[in-house]
Amino acid sequence: MSKKPDGPLRKGWTTGACATAATRAAWQALLSGDFPDPVTITLPRGETPSFALIKSEIGDGWARASVIKDAGDDPDVTHGAEIIATIRRAKTGVGITFHAGDGVGMITKPGLPLPVGEAAINPKPREMMTQQIIEIANKFNAAPDVEIEISIPGGQEIAQKTWNPRLGILGGLSVLGTTGVVIPFSCSAWIHSIHRGIDVARATGRNHVAGATGKTSEAAIRKFYNLPEEAILDMGDFVGGMLKYLRRNPVEYVTISGGFAKLVKLAQGHMDLHSSRSEVDFTKLAETVAALGGDDKLISEIIKANTAKQVLELCASKNVDIAGTIARQAGETARATIDGACAVEVVIIDRNGTIIARAGHGDFNAFKPA
Repeated sequence: MSKKPDGPLRKGWTTGACATAATRAAWQALLSGDFPDPVTITLPRGETPSFALIKSEIGDGWARASVIKDAGDDPDVTHGAEIIATIRRAKTGVGITFHAGDGVGMITKPGLPLPVGEAAINPKPREMMTQQIIEIANKFNAAPDVEIEISIPGGQEIAQKTWNPRLGILGGLSVLGTTGVVIPFSCSAWIHSIHRGIDVARATGRNHVAGATGKTSEAAIRKFYNLPEEAILDMGDFVGGMLKYLRRNPVEYVTISGGFAKLVKLAQGHMDLHSSRSEVDFTKLAETVAALGGDDKLISEIIKANTAKQVLELCASKNVDIAGTIARQAGETARATIDGACAVEVVIIDRNGTIIARAGHGDFNAFKPA
C-alpha cells in the first residue's frame, strides 16, 4: 500500500461517477447535437463535480463521450484511466440496458451484486446513470430507451492488479462507487473487495475461507490446505473488515494467515494491521513472554526491541514459544469480533513461507489433505 502523504488530501471521483458524467454528456449530445463541456452531475450525497470531456463523437443513432478518472490523492489503480460512455438509441419500450465495452469485465461467478452474464457495472453506478438518462430525456421530451456501453481502454491489464479475476469478473475492470466520491486512503475499494470475495465463496459453496495478510502467507496457507482461488481472501491489513463482514455473512470456518508482527497486533486487539495505524506494544509483548517463563534478561531485551521479528528471534534462542501463544491470543481477539459466527484459526507464517504456529477452535485438520 502506498504511503499516505503529509498534509490535507484531495478527494477524487469514482469510476461510477466518471461513467455517469460521460453518459450524461453523450446522451445530451445525441438528443441536442451539442456536448456539454464541462459536464456537471449531481452525486448521491449532493456534490456537483464537473468533468472536462476528452472524447466527444456523434453518429447516426449514437454518441460517445469520455472523461479521465481523477482519484485525487488516493493510490487508486484506475487513476488516470479514460472512462468512455457510448450511448445508442434502442427500440421503443426496451428501456435502459448496460453493456461492457473494451476493458470492462463480465460477471462469471455467483455471489456478486449482479447475476452471472451481466456487465460488471455495479448497481449504484447503474442507478446514477439511469437518473441522468431520465432527466435528460424529460428535458428533451424523448423516450429513455437506450443502450449504455462503458469502456475503459487498458482495463483488462489494470484489472490484473485488482481482485476481479479471483472474483470471477473477467475481461476487465468493474465500474464501482456508492457515493461517487473517492476518500483518499480510506481503502474502501479494498474492503469492498474482501466483502465480495466472501460473497463469492458463500455462493460457490465454500465452507472454509482463508484471509491472508500478504503474498507469502497466502501462498503458504493455500498450499497447506490446497485451497481453491475462491476460498482465498486478500485480507491485507483489514482483518477487522473481514471479520465483521463474516459475523453478518458467515461461513463455517475461517483461517487467518499472516506474519508474526501483523498477528501480534491482532493479539493485542488491533483490527487494522497497517504500520501507520497500529503498532506493536513491546511492553505488553514482554509481559506475555514473562508469563511463558522468560527470564529477566530476555524480558528486558524484548522491551528494548526494535521489531517483532527481533522478539521472535530472541524467544527462539531461549526456547520460548511466543509464536504459539500469539496465535492463540490472536484467535481469541478474532473470535470475540466474529461473535461465534464462524470457527476461527490463526496461522503464523515466517518470511520463508514456513508455518511456525497454528491455533484454532474447530476441526480445521479435516481440511488438511492426507
